[in-house]
Amino acid sequence: MKTAIHWFRRDLRITDNTALAAASASADMVVPVYILSEWSDSHRWTGPHRQQFLCGCLDSLAHNLRALGGRLIFREGNAVEELRKLVLETQAGAVFFNRDPDPFGRKTEEELSRLGTESGFEVIGCKDVCVHEREDVLTATGDPFRVYTPYARAWAKQARPPVSGSLRALRVPDQVHSLPPPALERWGLTRSGEIPEPGEKAARGRMKKFLESPLAAYGAQRDIPAGQTTSRLSQDLRFGLLSIRELFAKGEARMAELSAGERGQAQKFTGELIWREFYINILWHFPAVLDQEFNPKFRGMAWPGTVKDFSRWGEGATGFPIVDAAMRQLNLTGFMHNRARMITAMFLTKDLHLDWRLGERYFMQKLTDGEIASNNGGWQWSAGTGADAAPYFRIQNPWTQTLRYDPEGRYIKAWLPELRDVPAERLSAPPAPGDRLTPGYPLPMVDHSEAREKTLEMFARQKEITAR
Repeated sequence: MKTAIHWFRRDLRITDNTALAAASASADMVVPVYILSEWSDSHRWTGPHRQQFLCGCLDSLAHNLRALGGRLIFREGNAVEELRKLVLETQAGAVFFNRDPDPFGRKTEEELSRLGTESGFEVIGCKDVCVHEREDVLTATGDPFRVYTPYARAWAKQARPPVSGSLRALRVPDQVHSLPPPALERWGLTRSGEIPEPGEKAARGRMKKFLESPLAAYGAQRDIPAGQTTSRLSQDLRFGLLSIRELFAKGEARMAELSAGERGQAQKFTGELIWREFYINILWHFPAVLDQEFNPKFRGMAWPGTVKDFSRWGEGATGFPIVDAAMRQLNLTGFMHNRARMITAMFLTKDLHLDWRLGERYFMQKLTDGEIASNNGGWQWSAGTGADAAPYFRIQNPWTQTLRYDPEGRYIKAWLPELRDVPAERLSAPPAPGDRLTPGYPLPMVDHSEAREKTLEMFARQKEITAR
């Protein structure tokens, strides 16, 4: 065909981009477009850190497309309507895009497909967000997996799609009108210096750095919140700055160079990437998880926590240093270490007895790497209500978690400067009644042992109700 449209969404790169490569191979000219949507600070699924990172990624993408001889077109409004206008304007024969795993993107894709059928242009969705998606990994009876371990075994048996590399050139029609690139000011936001450097080049640098060194010790180090012990690639996968296929391929090539012991450590990272795909497929097959518990036994359960308690948790003022350090890190940087995410999520649900949906929303509004599927899966895992979740009676103790994963208080003291002179051993044990760690720092807002017993009673009572 003469002209095709590539609709950028969460694939803001030119390297191994399935739909972009397909559009380029199918047409003489390609119109690469990003459609801006409305956003406000009350939005459930995003927040300032992610919007800032998005703006930087779009700037980087526009630069990369110019280097290929093309340019990035910006439009704003309802995606289907804006694509309809763009098809008429350019006489495009097809719209290419990479499929979105969440139900909101899925609905838009269905609307676009209906419009294409009615209006006579092709609508071509491609697999790109996952190595294996949707119907690729099913049980022997054709049903979706509900438990991670058998899913991971079946996932590993599937053939891997190839890595296609980067585009060499791109021709874009000259006459296509574009809005200016988005700036933070359009949303009334100010710039933060704490988020990772945006863009494909920066993401590829982070991938290279991780594969060269931290990967070999990943299994032993990944639960330690101080320093860089994880890949820090989550925002790059969320925005599609990296191809998941290329990350797997480069990871396996690097593992072939490691010793047997180091390969065992590195395999833990592969497992985490498969967890990501597991949660994405749970969301695809069971989209109701965004509004209700995956486990029907716990739907409708009362969460008696208070608004005041939720505010203290969000501010990082609970009196539990490991929890407060994690929340301060999240609020300031848009990032929280995975072990800290589990600790803070269990504290909200199991110590403060607040609904996991409140925490899920808070994280999505703060995280730069906010991935709807992984965030929902992680919160329901911690609450004991999700797919392959931690049993409800598995309740992490923030004090023992500190002793195990931050015994020297490095993480806590990095984010709670008021505690820098407090001996590390005092940070991993509940203080005596009335004994503040330092003047001005709050006393623990709950007794963990008492809160734990209340949690067990809550879940036991709910199981009795649903069993009737």
